[in-house]
Amino acid sequence: MIRTSPLSLLVIGALVPTFAMAQCEAGELEVSIQVHTDQYGNETMWQLVAAGAACGASPLFVGGNSAVTCASAGNFSSPAGGYANSATITEGPWCLVEGTQYDIICLDSYGDGQAGFTVLIGGTYAASFPATGGAMNRYTFTVQLPEARDIAVVSNQTSLFAEAGLPVAIAVTVKNVGSDAVSSFGIGYSVAGGVETTETFTVNLAPGAEREVLMTAPWIPAAEGAQTVDLRITAVNGDTDQDASNDQVSRDVMVNPAIPDLADAYLQDPPVLTQVADADQDILVPRDLDFHPDRSRNELWVINKDVFNTGGSTVRFTNPGGQDQSFLYQRDPAARHFLSLPTGIAMGDNNGFATCPGVYDANGNQSTTTPFTGPTLWSADPAIYAQNQFGPLGSHLDMLHVTPRSQGIAHERWNRYWVVDGTNRDVVMHDFKGDHGPGQDYHGNAIIHRYTQVSITRDPNNHIVSHCVMDKSSGWLYIVDHGGQRILRLNTRTGTLAGNPTFGPFEQYVQYRNVTGATVEVIVNSGLQEPAGIEVVGTTLYVSDHATGEIILYDMANGFAERGRLAATPGIMGIKAGFDGRLWYVNATNSTLVRVDPASMVVGLPEQAAATRGASTRTRPATWSPS
Repeated sequence: MIRTSPLSLLVIGALVPTFAMAQCEAGELEVSIQVHTDQYGNETMWQLVAAGAACGASPLFVGGNSAVTCASAGNFSSPAGGYANSATITEGPWCLVEGTQYDIICLDSYGDGQAGFTVLIGGTYAASFPATGGAMNRYTFTVQLPEARDIAVVSNQTSLFAEAGLPVAIAVTVKNVGSDAVSSFGIGYSVAGGVETTETFTVNLAPGAEREVLMTAPWIPAAEGAQTVDLRITAVNGDTDQDASNDQVSRDVMVNPAIPDLADAYLQDPPVLTQVADADQDILVPRDLDFHPDRSRNELWVINKDVFNTGGSTVRFTNPGGQDQSFLYQRDPAARHFLSLPTGIAMGDNNGFATCPGVYDANGNQSTTTPFTGPTLWSADPAIYAQNQFGPLGSHLDMLHVTPRSQGIAHERWNRYWVVDGTNRDVVMHDFKGDHGPGQDYHGNAIIHRYTQVSITRDPNNHIVSHCVMDKSSGWLYIVDHGGQRILRLNTRTGTLAGNPTFGPFEQYVQYRNVTGATVEVIVNSGLQEPAGIEVVGTTLYVSDHATGEIILYDMANGFAERGRLAATPGIMGIKAGFDGRLWYVNATNSTLVRVDPASMVVGLPEQAAATRGASTRTRPATWSPS
C-alpha cells in the first residue's frame, strides 16, 4: 500500500518532494527516489508501480515529462518540458509497506540513453539502478533497510573460452549494496574445486557504487576441456559480508589446446597456398578475418570492405577449407553506419566480436567537420547478428565514436578492444563495459584511454590497413605502422592516466582520458614496403606486406630477427592463424581467402571435393626465401 496526502497522486515533472509526509505507520518505511537524468532530461518519464504492473496500470507516482507516454516511448522524439538535463531530482517521500516489492518503469522518448535511479529508505541508501539505454526499462526494489556491510557480485567478465598455457582474466563487477561506505573487500576464486586464490582490494565505494575488479593473479590453465571457475566475496571492510546470498558466481570455461607455432615447418620447404574462397563465395574486397573461439562451431569470419553506400559485410565459413565447407553472407540492416568500410574484425572471448570502420564519419559526411565513428560491438549469436527485428539501428550491441578512419582492432578481454586510430595516428583502448543490447543507443558507461605516444601513419588512400594484435601472454600490443613501414609494440600494462584528450568526445562516457608514460618500442624499421596484417603465434611474429605479397616471420625470442619470408600474393591484408597453427589470409585485390599450408601438412588438394554452394578449394606452390 501507499499513503499520501490528499494531493493528486499523478504529479508530473516535480522537481522537489511532492508530499509532506507524516511519520510512517508500523509496517511501513519512508521511501524517496532520486532521478539522475542524462544530457536529455526532457526525454524521461517514469512511473512507480506495484511489482509486475504494466506501464500505465494504476501507477502510484508519475514523474518527468507528461508528453512521454507508455505508447510513445522510443519513437525518436525529444519533446520539450520535463526534467532538467544532467540533474538529480528527488521525488517522494512515500510510506510503503516494508518487505514489499515495487517497480520503477523508466521510459525514454527517443529510445537511447535513460535516467538512473537511487532508492532511499529513511534517507539511507537502499538500492540503485545505473543509467542504461532503450525505450523502456523496469527496475525492481524491495522496501527494506540494507545490511551495513554488503558487496554484491553483479556481473562476471571471466572468459568463456581460453587456451591451455595462456593466462585467463578473472574479472567481476561488484556493487556496494550496503549502507556503509566500503574501503576494502576481498575476492577469492578457485578452479574445479581446487585451492582458492584470494586478493584484497583497497577501494572507496560509496553505497550504490560499482566497479570492475581484475584479479592480479590470473589463472593459467594447464589442462584442456571444460572447467568451472568459482568466485566469491571473502570480506568487506575487514569483516564478514552480512548478506552471502549475492556473493558468489561461477563460470564454465572451455579450455582449448594451445595453437602451435608452425614457423619451423613453414621454413623447411616452400609452403602451398590453398585458395579456399573467392567472389563466388561473396568475398568482396576483404580486409580482415578471425576464427570464432568456440571451436565446436568451427567458424571463420571474413569482413568485406564493400562500398560506402551499403556498408560492409561478413562471410561466415563453417568447416572452412573442408569438403563440407559452407558459407553465409550477411550484411546488417544498419551496416552503412555501424559497419562502414570496415578495416578489421576481432573475435572476443564472450561470444561477441568487434569491428572498426575506415570512414571519417559514419553518418555519411566525409568532410573534416564531423568525425563521428569508431568500433562497433556485435553478437556472434546467429539469432541476433544481422537480423532485422531490432529497429532502425540494426543488430549492433554498442558503438563508440572517437576513432575515425580506424585501421585495425585487437581483442584483450571481454568487451575491451584496442583500435588503431588512423586520423589521430595513435592507439585507443575501448572498454564497452556492459553493452546496450541489440539496436539500442546508450554509450555512457564506456571507458576509453588514448595512447598518444604511439605514432602511426595510415595509407593516404584509405585502403591498405594498419592492423594490430594482442599477445595475451604478455600484454604487448603489436601494431603495424603502414606509412612508417615499421612495426611497433605497446606494453598495455604500463602507463598512467593523464588529462582529457583534445579530440572529442562527441558523446558522454564514464571516462575518456589520455595515458602517458607507457612503454612503446619500434621492433622492425626496415625491410617492409606496405605492411598491413599482423599475427602472433608462440614466439613468432607474422607480418603481411601488401605490396610484395609476402608474409614475413620474426623471431620474438631473438630480438625480432627476421627468420624468413613466405611468398603469398600482392594485395594481401589481414592474416590469422587457425587452431592447428596454419596461417590464413585475405587478399583485397583479387577478393580471395587463402590458407597457407606447410608442405608437410597440405590439406585441400585439387582432387578434394568442392565445398558446399560452389566454394572453391585450389592449391598452388608458394615460394620461400630465408633471411
